[in-house]
Amino acid sequence: MTTRMARSKSHNFSLPNLLTYGRLAAVPVVAAFLFWPQDDWARWAALGVFAVAAITDFFDGYLARVWSQQSSLGQMLDPIADKLLVAVTLLMLCADNAIRGPSIWAAVIILSREILVSGLREYLAGLRVSVPVTRVAKYKTTLQLIALGFLIAGPAGEKVLPGTEMIGLTLLWGAAILTLYTGWDYMRAGLKHIVDEA
Repeated sequence: MTTRMARSKSHNFSLPNLLTYGRLAAVPVVAAFLFWPQDDWARWAALGVFAVAAITDFFDGYLARVWSQQSSLGQMLDPIADKLLVAVTLLMLCADNAIRGPSIWAAVIILSREILVSGLREYLAGLRVSVPVTRVAKYKTTLQLIALGFLIAGPAGEKVLPGTEMIGLTLLWGAAILTLYTGWDYMRAGLKHIVDEA
């Protein structure tokens, strides 16, 4: 047990964990650029930081597995960093009307699912039940990040690629539909264990 804890602590400052820390640090930076008065440079800066943070979402877990540098801290912070990046970006885009009207419901669906699944995972962890991430859930996350990228570019992106905002909103609804599917999938798997425990 002591050896395992020492090994886990030694990995707290490994490259995979540093990438996760960087993603956490990127969240307020993206929010600050999106809060900035409507300037094209701020939008592109927000997109640049967001894109780098989104890429680290793939590499931190991949490198941790390949290099056998998985740690308890990394396993805890990785999903937190993912959810914070998506949630804060969604809220900032709603605040500046990049996401508006009926499309706000897509944001509500995504945020609600993340909270529900996080609560479910925490409960099941107490029962020592692991709920693995499905392939569809990975597609959902990828679609979410791409949709948010288009929406972050927003007005600045329209000058380069007309229809940027519409592409972003369409992809956001696609992500919301996958979010409902994966959310139900997780809930169904979790409820089975909850009923058995009861």
